[in-house]
Amino acid sequence: MNWFRKVGPVYLPCSMAGWSLTAVVVVMAARTFLMVDRFSHSASDTLLGAGPIIALLFLLLWLVAAKASRQGR
Repeated sequence: MNWFRKVGPVYLPCSMAGWSLTAVVVVMAARTFLMVDRFSHSASDTLLGAGPIIALLFLLLWLVAAKASRQGR
């Protein structure tokens, strides 16, 4: 069951499960950004508040993609 396929250093979704997981992560990242931006006073507050969380979300997506692809096994 391949959810993702490796193209260079990135993984692209190639099944419905992969696309769904990617969509969930993108929506969570957008909502995190908007939530942090609502209470921040400057652009640097927003980036420092949301940046690490968004980076962690995409790192987890990358790790799941590496495990769920044929090349990652």
